[in-house]
Amino acid sequence: MSALAVNKRANFDYEITDKHEAGIVLFGHEAKSIKTGHISLKGAFVTVKNTTKNLPELYLINAHIPLYAKASTVKSYDPTRPRKLLLHKNEINKLIGKKQEQGLTLVPIKIYSKHSLIKLEFGVGRGKKKFDKREVIKKREVDKQIRTLTKTKARK
Repeated sequence: MSALAVNKRANFDYEITDKHEAGIVLFGHEAKSIKTGHISLKGAFVTVKNTTKNLPELYLINAHIPLYAKASTVKSYDPTRPRKLLLHKNEINKLIGKKQEQGLTLVPIKIYSKHSLIKLEFGVGRGKKKFDKREVIKKREVDKQIRTLTKTKARK
């Protein structure tokens, strides 16, 4: 299981509570492009859409997958098109229930390959406020200073 792309802003901008795994419906040239590491999850999110039979489905929106460099010319390819996520119906219903709670959203965390399949790990998260982010930055700086001080004392 090797990570092909990681959304670094997910843990900074959101407090992730649950993590889930889903398959993605892709074109062949998109799969090759992802396996070579050409994908960006920056600004991507997961949303719920209803089908014609009024069944809910999850889609990955705004994930940028450029055209595979060695692919033949593909006419009218949209690199940020919505991509369907493959989950069981009961999992989708649980996620919809969580999403309807106040302030919860579905955030893509990383894309990885698992037994030659491409999977998306996404989480149910609550958006952090600005002061929460500042506290995380302060804590990181203090921990870094403590580590450097303990290293210098250990050397003496």
